[in-house]
Amino acid sequence: MAGCKVGPNFQPPQTPVPATWVGPIPPEPAPPEQDLARWWTLFNDPTLTSLIERAMASNLDVQVAEARIRQARAARGIAAGGLGPTLNATGSFRRSQGPGPAGTAGPIVNQYQAGFDAAWELDFFGGVRRNVEAAQADLQAAIEARRDTLVTLTSEVGLNYIDLRAFQEQIAIARRNLTAQQHTADLTRQLSTGGFVSRLDVENANAQVATTAAQIPVLETSAQQTIYNLSILLGLEPGALLQELTPVSGIPAGPPAVPVGVPAELLRRRPDIRQAEAQIHAATARIGVAVADLFPSISLSASAGTQGNKFSSLTDWANRFWSLGPSATWTLFSTGRVRSNIELQRALEEESMITYRKTVLAALQEVENALIASAKEQEHRQALVEAAAANRAAVDLATELYTAGQTDFLNVLQAQRSLYTSEDALAQSIRAISTDIVALYKALGGGWQRDG
Repeated sequence: MAGCKVGPNFQPPQTPVPATWVGPIPPEPAPPEQDLARWWTLFNDPTLTSLIERAMASNLDVQVAEARIRQARAARGIAAGGLGPTLNATGSFRRSQGPGPAGTAGPIVNQYQAGFDAAWELDFFGGVRRNVEAAQADLQAAIEARRDTLVTLTSEVGLNYIDLRAFQEQIAIARRNLTAQQHTADLTRQLSTGGFVSRLDVENANAQVATTAAQIPVLETSAQQTIYNLSILLGLEPGALLQELTPVSGIPAGPPAVPVGVPAELLRRRPDIRQAEAQIHAATARIGVAVADLFPSISLSASAGTQGNKFSSLTDWANRFWSLGPSATWTLFSTGRVRSNIELQRALEEESMITYRKTVLAALQEVENALIASAKEQEHRQALVEAAAANRAAVDLATELYTAGQTDFLNVLQAQRSLYTSEDALAQSIRAISTDIVALYKALGGGWQRDG
């Protein structure tokens, strides 16, 4: 019985993956397990670390995933219960009256009965064991689903936190440029009062001030909504983190490089791939459950007890009864139901295999996207640093020439506008560098660690 199980045995899927990554790869060795599991600590931002650790403890999606693990564990227990016998205690009382002789009523009869019934289905063909195997695979899939939830959660908290600090930096840049533009507008009004420039310069300066000022409320809205997002991720009401996160802080910078290892490591690291593999295992085992219906079901049953017409007679050993014997049932004709169910389970296994391959390809794409984005954003940031420096010099020179009456005011406006644009773009690029690093850690499956 221990060795006989109908249906196919599960074989881990063999999906070819490239030997190396296409994108630019840092030359560092593979990251330690702990660094990948707790990647946020590498940003050296205590607030970020605190937010992620609190989210892991209180996020509602994680709690749902943990509840599903408990459900799967209970379902496995139900399936495993089919391997052993069942024992039921029984008791009954019946009062009856039948017809008597010559049309008279018969005597009233009381009957008491108490005993035990036992049954044990002998799993000769392994249908029950395949069901336990499928339930165990479902449990493993639920565990991996929780891990995948943690990967997504930690990255979402990280991305939202970086967005918040970037919005705060953009607000500071807008206010700094607004102050400079207001100073220029004041200068223009003084020159206009003295008759050195036209009223047109004044209106252009005022328009520039108003345009820059209009950006600040939009950024403040985005910043506050991001705090709301973080609160929800921590399982809190939207405004719970306003006091904690409203004070301005810099955009957290990640490590200069993220060692990514080789593509084959994704198959062992990413929880969504591990979950897809467990789902294949469950689907394969359920083929065996379906195939077992083609064979007879053999059971042992037994019952024992006492009965009598008085309650006190239940204790009289002479009133005992018992029965013991095997039984077998075999479905000889079911209008194709059993074989159709086998075909259904085979198709479900095929679907799970396709889903696994799609999951692997999506994982490879996510890593490649993160690698190329991270590398190119570094180039983008360097160009913006140079552009911002040049624009600052241009603003100073244009203002000096305009004050001396040696250039048109439009040059001042253009220089100030370009400076604000380049500084704002630089802040967004710094944010993108950090978010690309978070995306790369997520694509590598960072954010969970093995139990024990």
